[in-house]
Amino acid sequence: MLEFKYDTQLLIEGKDLDEDVISDYFTNNFKGDCLLAVGDDELIKIHFHTNEPWKVLEYCSSLGEIYDIVVEDMDRQARGLKG
Repeated sequence: MLEFKYDTQLLIEGKDLDEDVISDYFTNNFKGDCLLAVGDDELIKIHFHTNEPWKVLEYCSSLGEIYDIVVEDMDRQARGLKG
């Protein structure tokens, strides 16, 4: 059984984005692991394992336009089922 079930990935397109600020927000406000927030001031790629992907989507959408959203159930994948 995984502690954090959902692999959440997306892109944020916006202005004046700061990967360090975004990483700090995730660390201080979301439970999860395997955080990756990389990019520049106009495009950030997010990768995060969590049990509450909707909170990640809500926060990220407040920063800019989000797209290429993928939320996969890693527990289902581990059991050989589609995520």
